[in-house]
Amino acid sequence: MTKPMMDLKELVEKSADADLLRDMIGFAAERLMELEVGAKTGADYHQKTPERKAQRNGYRERDWQTRAGNVELRIPKLRTGSYFPSFLEPRRATEKALSAVIQEAYVHGVSTRSMDDLVQAMGGTGISKSQVSRLCEEIDERVDAFLTRPIDGEWPYLWIDATYLKVRQGGRIVSVAVTIAVGVNIDGRREVLGMSIGPSEAETFWTEFLRDLVRRGLCGVKLVISDAHEGIKASVARVLNTSWQRCRVHFQRNALAHAGKSSRRVVSAFIATAFAQPDHAAAKAQWRNVADQVRDKLPRLSGLMDDAEEDVLAYMTFPHQHRTKLHSTNPIERLNGEIKRRTDVVGIFPNEAAIRRLVGAILMEQTEEWTVQRARYMTLETLAPVCDDPIISLPATQTD
Repeated sequence: MTKPMMDLKELVEKSADADLLRDMIGFAAERLMELEVGAKTGADYHQKTPERKAQRNGYRERDWQTRAGNVELRIPKLRTGSYFPSFLEPRRATEKALSAVIQEAYVHGVSTRSMDDLVQAMGGTGISKSQVSRLCEEIDERVDAFLTRPIDGEWPYLWIDATYLKVRQGGRIVSVAVTIAVGVNIDGRREVLGMSIGPSEAETFWTEFLRDLVRRGLCGVKLVISDAHEGIKASVARVLNTSWQRCRVHFQRNALAHAGKSSRRVVSAFIATAFAQPDHAAAKAQWRNVADQVRDKLPRLSGLMDDAEEDVLAYMTFPHQHRTKLHSTNPIERLNGEIKRRTDVVGIFPNEAAIRRLVGAILMEQTEEWTVQRARYMTLETLAPVCDDPIISLPATQTD
């Protein structure tokens, strides 16, 4: 009899009837993870073989909610690359919708009876006040753990942006800024690194937001991409001391505001010639050429180009394979669009805790979806030149 079969027999003999199903699910999940990690690394645990592709690097704990109850998992971590269990892929759309409806009803202050009717209308069996409280408590715990988790490794690229939501404060309805940071690590994987809520996008708020990321372990940042907010630019220089990229899309919108309606298409194409250059030096030369040619007819546009040259072209100093992703805030704008789509249903939040709960759950869900994607956002080979540690930056073909 094999060792796994002996372990299963002992489990069945020792477990109480009430816990047997949950324990068996945990046992099966553990065995499945070992098989998946073995296939991914090319070797079993403690096995030495020339075919090994990666080394294990401890475990991270995660609770798995199943119909049999909560199952505590220990998910293996790898030194190079990443692993996420196949059976923990994002929930089905119907389960997502049900959870979203319950959360939205909760933040709306909908009565327990109304929520019960709502859940039954969706095909459920109803939900009690204690179940709603327990669900929201579990959501808050998971969101807090996600938003305060340690940030490990190097993160060469960081996108930061803010979106505004309405909330009730002291009997008034006000807008608050929800700031989000998305990073790419040296494995080429994307993650949402942080979120914060504040009254505005003042420099002090951005500074505290970035300092919190650094306290949690953020390091190795080579470029920060955002819109043209002076508070962000000053905070990036003070806290991270790194290069800053002004969103190219936002700049072009500002530039076209200084051109006549009839000439906007021509001006846009003219500026775009600088972005089409093969390297930073050629881009700067073309940028100067364009600014000088429009100086007489459009002095305000040329002045804008003079001031923004270094910030708009900063991305050109990085590997050309990354530039389409670095020149704008589009990667984080898509995430903001999803947040808006989901939060529009709520409209006005009763408090900031409700915003943190719903937006934090959306960000956690998005990070999990990025984690299970097979394709990396950026390849290891192209990331090597921007990594600080030459050993870390080597491709994952080395042996143990």
